[in-house]
Amino acid sequence: MPKIGYKASAEQFAARPLLDFTVLAEELGFDSTFISDHFQPWRHHGGQAPNSIAWLGAAGAMTSRMTLGTSVLTPTFRYHPSIVAQAFATLGAMFPGRVILGVGTGESLNEVPAARIEWPIQKERTARFREAIKLIRELWTEERVSFDGEYYQTERATIYEHPEIPVPIYVAAAGPYMAKLAGRNDGFICTSGKAPELYTETLLPNVATGLEQRKSQAGPFERMIEIKLSFDTDAERALHDTHYWGMLALTPEEKMNTDDPLDFERMADALPIERAASRWIVASDPETAVEKIGFYTGLGFDHLVFHFPGPDQERAMRLFAEHVMPRLR
Repeated sequence: MPKIGYKASAEQFAARPLLDFTVLAEELGFDSTFISDHFQPWRHHGGQAPNSIAWLGAAGAMTSRMTLGTSVLTPTFRYHPSIVAQAFATLGAMFPGRVILGVGTGESLNEVPAARIEWPIQKERTARFREAIKLIRELWTEERVSFDGEYYQTERATIYEHPEIPVPIYVAAAGPYMAKLAGRNDGFICTSGKAPELYTETLLPNVATGLEQRKSQAGPFERMIEIKLSFDTDAERALHDTHYWGMLALTPEEKMNTDDPLDFERMADALPIERAASRWIVASDPETAVEKIGFYTGLGFDHLVFHFPGPDQERAMRLFAEHVMPRLR
């Protein structure tokens, strides 16, 4: 049976409402909550961007059972990997067995404005990412780490607070190399609503290849997917709730090198509602929703994190818990 999670959309909601939604998610029976990590949101007007690491500490204190993690944090520009290692070691010590570090190579939207850098090509971003994960793991497992990488260096660095249960690292992937890297770590993260062959021919086969190269003593492995679901018993509402997230329907070419929320907002708002909804499972009938979700469980995804697009998250969560969750269980 797949795990069922809630996506805390830090691009859309401030920290305090997200905490309330997460407490409600635990009450409704969700297994996990994953928060996005943004310095800037996709929209300037009405957008939000609370710090995910600070927020996870509060969420851990306000819940007692569910798994908490980032989907996803970039450990290479705004955050030095040493600080990420320290922060998640602390979170793991405070909330044993409940914390996951979900990581990815990042977006210019977050890193360029915060650090005033020139956004590197994908090859460098991938190399930095690989090196950052290596450093994080060394800091978690060794003492007095003097790390001499191409991008990151430490000198006799020690993390003094370690969790009893290791914090797993899940890697977000949208292409073959990163999917293979995810397989070598503790989990794989991707999002729904893309071409079926991306999952069947590119991502999952390369995850499998990475798993074959994984260390034999490594722990369990999860295939996690953020499922973009707009479910409401009111069909018109289910459709129009997707408007806020029109940027997800923009092509890579449309989004390339864009790092200003005002530009994303303008491009997204110019889309017709049918295109804005194209990345989402839009349903007013629970059987239809479950059938479409079944495509992903059929591929072997075993941790489903649901992203609800509308402004009334409580309504969306309660409708999902009443009509859809029991059928998935």
